[in-house]
Amino acid sequence: MTEEERELGQDDGEGASPRGADEATERRASYLGFVAHEIRNPLSTALWTAELLGRMDAAERAGQRGEKLAGMCLRSLQRVRNLVEDHLLAERLDTGTYPVRPEPTTLVDAVVAAEGRRTGAEQPLELALGPELGVLADRSLLARLLDALLDAAGQGASGLRVSGKAADGEVALTIRGTLADPRSLEDPLKGTASDTRGRSLALPAARRVAVRMGGRLEVRDGAWVLTLPKAVPERSDEG
Repeated sequence: MTEEERELGQDDGEGASPRGADEATERRASYLGFVAHEIRNPLSTALWTAELLGRMDAAERAGQRGEKLAGMCLRSLQRVRNLVEDHLLAERLDTGTYPVRPEPTTLVDAVVAAEGRRTGAEQPLELALGPELGVLADRSLLARLLDALLDAAGQGASGLRVSGKAADGEVALTIRGTLADPRSLEDPLKGTASDTRGRSLALPAARRVAVRMGGRLEVRDGAWVLTLPKAVPERSDEG
């Protein structure tokens, strides 16, 4: 082992270096600290508003103030739900405990279904996907992934464009809207800005989903690019 390897804490590839292990542990602790903080704040708001609603008499609870508090409580609980679901999905994917069942899936159908689930969507959606373009993917995971991408691309965008291209046994799905930030694919750490809708873990979870299905998620020229294995058409035994 060289002097440089000793300084870096390396051991000829046998085991993780102490410094590398320490950095990984610190990042993990910082990530969990971010998650805890993100969940604690809206949960505290939900508990506080629920307590106030419980103290009101029926007439006040049914009035304007009661409606406002109920709305705050609901939004806070939705934020917590988003965070918990994305965090648990990421954890299960990291540990290999999420069952993945790939099957041929038509992309245009999956994208249209995801657009239909997007609440408050007002931007026009331009589709440039042939009906024959299919991927091999777990349909429930693909739905989660597309939900996250359309949500991110649609924030503040005047319109969305989704296109696809097949080559070398893969299909690349490109989603253009709001300028994509590659840093949003990284696991957030302490000090990362919060997301008031609880979507700060959606893209890191989506990145894991793409990898788990044999693909990748990246940013190219300000657009989200999802690459997945191409679905192979079934052969006919006739003839």
